[in-house]
Amino acid sequence: MIEVLVITISNPVLVGIYENKKLIEKIEIEGKTSDELPLLFQNLLKKYEIKNLYYVNTPGSFMAIKVAYIFLKTISISKNIPLFACSGFEFNENSPIKALGKKYFIKQGDDIKVDFIENNCRIANFELPNDLGTIDFNENTLPIYNLPAV
Repeated sequence: MIEVLVITISNPVLVGIYENKKLIEKIEIEGKTSDELPLLFQNLLKKYEIKNLYYVNTPGSFMAIKVAYIFLKTISISKNIPLFACSGFEFNENSPIKALGKKYFIKQGDDIKVDFIENNCRIANFELPNDLGTIDFNENTLPIYNLPAV
């Protein structure tokens, strides 16, 4: 069974192709999500019979999350492929994620706050997991922005 994981909240965009939950192909995309994701999926849909789609719906770049959601939800509906989502903290060792200016999203237990980080705080890069079975995905795929409206 082929499954695709998309992480758009950082640059480069990371896309993992999984067979039986194991990573078989890693793709890094430089550029705008809105420009590059359609081109990539045009090829992926020709090459693979995708059974599940996964993406990161919080926290991070609002625009990247919205673009990924709309694009992947459209594929989900039109191709009848289930879509699942999870937090970006699953892919960066729960380290802070860039928010606005010099502020970061910081996970504290089940809560996410936005604050400045200490100078010695380690920021981990996003990584595709080798095994999708270890990630806590859910069916609530709507973007979660974690910031009040301005």
